[in-house]
Amino acid sequence: MKDKQHARITRTLCFRFYEELNDFLPEELRNIIFPWQFTGTPSIKDSIEAIGVPHTEVDLIFVNGKSVDFDYLVYGGEHICVYPLFASLDIKPIVHLGAKPLRESKFVVDVNLGKLASKLRLLGFDTLYRNDFPDSEIVELSLREQRIILTRDKGILKYTAATHGYWVRDDNPKRQLKEVLHRFQLHNCFRPLTRCSDCNAQLQHIDKALIKERLPDDTFQYYNDFMLCSGCKKIYWQGSHYQRICKYIDELKTD
Repeated sequence: MKDKQHARITRTLCFRFYEELNDFLPEELRNIIFPWQFTGTPSIKDSIEAIGVPHTEVDLIFVNGKSVDFDYLVYGGEHICVYPLFASLDIKPIVHLGAKPLRESKFVVDVNLGKLASKLRLLGFDTLYRNDFPDSEIVELSLREQRIILTRDKGILKYTAATHGYWVRDDNPKRQLKEVLHRFQLHNCFRPLTRCSDCNAQLQHIDKALIKERLPDDTFQYYNDFMLCSGCKKIYWQGSHYQRICKYIDELKTD
């Protein structure tokens, strides 16, 4: 009986979220200490996600000044500070909750980010995308192939199994690309024009004589360097758009 009564009692604690974690909060709760009510003894991970912040975005949690992990159970009266992933931080003793960075930046992208996927492929990043990816498959691919989930759907990042993921804030593809490059510090990792922007497979040099029948006569005559997609077999060459693409890539490196 006491356990049932305990579960029905409403308790209150105080949260404070820092930096970009505020993007997930309603305007009136951003950058302030605010009370949060609950019943029972939920974990701090469940409490944070109930407020709307995916656990994949969180790296540090302090309860009354003490570092805790996601399994900590809240009882009421606590003052909780929640911090995002930091590029570098060396303070001990603390419990880092963010997953360790992957050795290679590979991505799996949700159905809302097709244009971003193409732009990442242009820069040489291994990026999986389909316009019919279910959330469960995205999470499964992320785990099996050690890929970072990029999404506009916060719900995907609340899957318990999800370890590496990022909620893309902007809704403009060009700004999305800059956002991801800055978030994961990828400016020195470009391998431009090595992947097919359509299917993600590697590009390979090919003798133009072997693809003559697939080329317009003037293209065959005036261009010599060709790349063939090892997946969909699309042909690439340095046409009139090439210099514009190179300029765009150079600007991204210094932006």
